[in-house]
Amino acid sequence: MLLEVERLEKSYPGGDGPARVLRGVDLALAEGETLALTGESGSGKSTLLHLVGGLDVADAGRIRLAGTDITGLDDRGRAALRRETVGIVFQQFNLIPSLDVAANIAFQARLAGRADPARIAALAGALGLDGQMRKYPEQLSGGQQQRVAIARALAARPRLVLADEPTGNLDEATAAGVLDEMLALVTDTGAALLLVTHSPGLAARMGRQVHLRRGRLE
Repeated sequence: MLLEVERLEKSYPGGDGPARVLRGVDLALAEGETLALTGESGSGKSTLLHLVGGLDVADAGRIRLAGTDITGLDDRGRAALRRETVGIVFQQFNLIPSLDVAANIAFQARLAGRADPARIAALAGALGLDGQMRKYPEQLSGGQQQRVAIARALAARPRLVLADEPTGNLDEATAAGVLDEMLALVTDTGAALLLVTHSPGLAARMGRQVHLRRGRLE
């Protein structure tokens, strides 16, 4: 298995004491597998993605990614694992305002030492960004920014792609087209994809679906 999550627990401080967000979550994902994670708002979907991506630390449980127990890593170790192994598509894009589209797409790949101009050009073409490469994020529509974020996540050929509502800012037809490209690109690299979505239609296109309710998977 590429990803193994066992008995994962996470709480955050609340006015009436700790609020338990994840309550013993178990999850496994193989190389090349696609999985939709659904659930109500506030059910812990983004929290689970952040823990798997090493952006936050679990209270208890274990996460093994590509053979490494990331729950035992410090900040520097988790950052290195993200750089080498994980591509993340954030809900809020997180593009770098001072970099143009081409540099934003290449950013993660450069950090990983795998920047490939041909790969970047192919991603831009597949996602309809050919004519936008010298523009800056503020000059793009929300949908275009989302496409840049997806291209950036895939440019370094990660083994695991984590996508948090990657088509949430797009209309239904455009969202379906972007997911087409995303699935094709993931298939091309053999990466696994864990997709958070509220859309039953998008979830149905993934290889598997799991539902998070009150901190537990169903």
